[in-house]
Amino acid sequence: MRVSATRAAAVRASSLGAIALALAAQPVLAQEAAEDEPASEAIVVTGIRASLTQALNIKRSAQGVVDAISAEDIGKFPDTNLAESLQRITGVSIDRSNGEGSTVTVRGFGPEFNLVLLNGRQMPTSTLGDCASAPSSRSFDFANLASEGISGVEVYKSGRAILPTGGIGSTINIKTPRPLDKPGFSGSLAARGVYDTSLNSGTAITPEVSGIISKTFGAEDQFGILVTGTWQKRKASVNQANVGWRDGYLGSENNWGSLPQQGDPRFANITNRPGPNDVYQVQQNASYDLNDINRERLNGQVVLQARPTENLTATFDYTYSSNTVQVRNSNVGIWFNFNDVSSAWTNGPVAGPIFYSERFGAAEGKDLSYSGALTENRSENNSIGGNLKWKGPGGLRLELDGHHSTAESGANNPYGTSTSVGTAVFGIAQQTVNYENKLPVISYTMHPGIDALNAANIQATGNSFRNAYFKDTINEVQLRGGWDFDNSILDSLDFGVVYTENKVRSAYGFIQNDTWGGSTTKEQMPDDLFTLETLPDKFKGLSGASNPAMIQSFYKFNFEKMVELLDGLNRICGGDNNCLSPFNVDRRIRERTVAPYLQANSTFDLFSNPAHFRAGLRYEKTRVTSSALVPIPIGTQWVSANEFNLVYGNTSDFTTFRGEYENWLPAFDFDFEPVRNVKVRASYSHTITRPDYASMQGGRTVDQLFRIGGGFGSQGNPGLNPYKSKNIDISAEWYYDKASYLSVGFFDKRVRNFIAADRIDSDAFGLTNPADGPRYRAAVAALGANASTTAIRNYIFANYPGSVIVDSFDPVTGNYTGKILGLPEDNKVNFQITTPINSAQAAHLYGFEFAVQHSFWDSGFGTILNYTVVRGDARYDNTQPSSVPQFALTGLSDSANAVLFYDKNGIQARVAYNWRDKFLGGTGPNPFYIEAYGQVDASASWEFRKGYTLFFEGINITGASRRGHLRSTNNVFFASPGYARYQLGARINF
Repeated sequence: MRVSATRAAAVRASSLGAIALALAAQPVLAQEAAEDEPASEAIVVTGIRASLTQALNIKRSAQGVVDAISAEDIGKFPDTNLAESLQRITGVSIDRSNGEGSTVTVRGFGPEFNLVLLNGRQMPTSTLGDCASAPSSRSFDFANLASEGISGVEVYKSGRAILPTGGIGSTINIKTPRPLDKPGFSGSLAARGVYDTSLNSGTAITPEVSGIISKTFGAEDQFGILVTGTWQKRKASVNQANVGWRDGYLGSENNWGSLPQQGDPRFANITNRPGPNDVYQVQQNASYDLNDINRERLNGQVVLQARPTENLTATFDYTYSSNTVQVRNSNVGIWFNFNDVSSAWTNGPVAGPIFYSERFGAAEGKDLSYSGALTENRSENNSIGGNLKWKGPGGLRLELDGHHSTAESGANNPYGTSTSVGTAVFGIAQQTVNYENKLPVISYTMHPGIDALNAANIQATGNSFRNAYFKDTINEVQLRGGWDFDNSILDSLDFGVVYTENKVRSAYGFIQNDTWGGSTTKEQMPDDLFTLETLPDKFKGLSGASNPAMIQSFYKFNFEKMVELLDGLNRICGGDNNCLSPFNVDRRIRERTVAPYLQANSTFDLFSNPAHFRAGLRYEKTRVTSSALVPIPIGTQWVSANEFNLVYGNTSDFTTFRGEYENWLPAFDFDFEPVRNVKVRASYSHTITRPDYASMQGGRTVDQLFRIGGGFGSQGNPGLNPYKSKNIDISAEWYYDKASYLSVGFFDKRVRNFIAADRIDSDAFGLTNPADGPRYRAAVAALGANASTTAIRNYIFANYPGSVIVDSFDPVTGNYTGKILGLPEDNKVNFQITTPINSAQAAHLYGFEFAVQHSFWDSGFGTILNYTVVRGDARYDNTQPSSVPQFALTGLSDSANAVLFYDKNGIQARVAYNWRDKFLGGTGPNPFYIEAYGQVDASASWEFRKGYTLFFEGINITGASRRGHLRSTNNVFFASPGYARYQLGARINF
């Protein structure tokens, strides 16, 4: 660590982020009543230890529970975005997307329960979710932001009246630089090359450049301008084994897809069949997916400031970010029909498959799928704002702040946000998935005379192009004020009122061609469209990848050329090669919130030692208007053995619903220093999180795909109340040295107004099931009760030509491909319609946070250790079948960080280990779990000349892999190998 004294106009920095280091000393929300210090002399401190000391000071002086990271702390982490940095904070865990940190979980509450602010302003959020339905999330995607242009991040874990509402888990305030806070001329430029070892092919090194320039003008530096910018490109690959599962059955159940019962000849093919009270799940499909990623991120900010008088400051700022992610997918997969099956199972009460296999006759024409996808989705954020701050006489403070901000996500190519183009080789004799390793081992054999690795045998099948869009617009005006008092037990009185308008548009459309039985002949597919790709080397590090039974290679294809070919042959997108579907689901939500608040702050002596008490009350009233435009289906089709879909016309229905709610939200904070350098705290508050947008949508929709047993649908409820939590925080902290402290904390949250699904069985729009009517019964009567679905379809095609659409007929096998249409005399499709309601269910979540930060004297070495324990009373019972509704809290897990750093004589180094235990990732009829994960990162820098620094960063240097499962650990639903990413760069500060 280095320390130097300079005039205010001087600048010293050792990282790009450090250009704004002095901003961390400005009053934060935790210190809103503090006065600015005179700027005649500044101490500019650089290095890891300095930034940790700054974060320590923020934590120590704050009222309530606050953790912070200064800009230099972020700049020195081996992190590509803010989420990667936030995970170093006690109680904060992250979720990753495409190998990068994306969203945060705080104290067990996931992304939608954490509110993100930019300079104290509520920010819009925009994510596309699964990209294959109308987006609905309120979670903030930190992958959109680079860390270089950020001056600090504050995480508020306890509620307070002056903060915008929406974060039960936390409120995260991202701070950006202001020129008048650091007078003079200063700047920093950095460039780096990034090498990602995950690349499936090639060794591309991608560039990243960033810069920041700040300049003040005038005789007293009363005018200023600041510009920041970051441009990053990244190439990577994320390879993943995926398995889709059917519902959790009891061993006694006899459903489609369930294991054969005693008396069925197939019963003899099952080893250790689950007992009648055991729960088990069988897979529907399995695949190996190779994803090649090309990401480009652009961030920038312009800030103009003027201080015409000592007591009046005006600020204008514009912030922009865009994140464009292209993903090119190639996969090989299998689907199960549950006819001639064999399997082996672990013991109950939750039985997991050891292997599952199915055999097919030559006449069945079972397909081995070679599919591809190409998406290029862009998220763009714009924020323009203004602030006017005035210090009046007698301790009066007034501040007017307003902003208009948008976040928008959608497709950036002519195909959509989620695509799939299928090809296949028909003729599988047997297919198997083995679950004895971390990687599910998929294998197959073909019937004699059919070579799956001969491109001449490939045919095109079905395809889909799904187009999701999301835009969130926030218009917000805040009037904040306060009085500071001298010689009074009351230090200050803060007051204000906030008006927030949040407008959301969520839209979705799709083009789907359900020709899964084949849409071309083999001869129509040029062999040179296909490239042979190996598989085992793409899953190195996962046990099972060396198993010789695993699929060794498959054919991938050029997505753009394949779409062009099929659009020319079959007009899959209308013949113009534009597959961007118009929106047939369009949802609009408008929330208008008015929130006045009052807060009193006091300082007093307790047993001759300093103490602080703060009491605040916030009132909020929110009005919701929700409209939805949804398509009206006009028919149904049975398109392959286990594929049914709806047929849509040109009719849509538009509906509007309204709702409103109000909340009184108290907040109290007390802290006391019983002995020097020891601080104890206690806080009590009420906080809320608003419902997700899908739950509030106004309209009924049914899923396009359904099964022989029926389908699913949903209907929103804009009258939902927000989640509400009553929070208690108690902590003790010992600051035993300038840069060292020890802390322990306890938190308790009691949450109600959880959203539950009220599910009813209902028909919809008069839709009928083509596999449940006179034709189906006639086929079963003619062929026998054990007839395969392929045989039943062939019978209907042959005997009912007026109610089918034949795509092709194979005279050798006798198999038809095409569509069997639903008829009025067929039975109605049963849809399970879910409507969200506020349930009476409440949850109790509590935990402990332990943290140590220690510098080893003047050696330059130091360490950071923290551990968070999270517990809750609502856990999922895996022994219950999917038919039993359950309530459980997701995201609850212990987490830990261990950091060792060195900072002395211009050399800085850091090794960090971040760990998160297994946690429940999702509920519903079937749970899924993300398994425990630990990652090691490292960084080092050397300032070889004043203002000139070389730096190196390594991310996930041990190549930790990730995996998830359902009820049983053998019910793996994804497994993905991990790879390291390295960066080498240089930085110039001036």
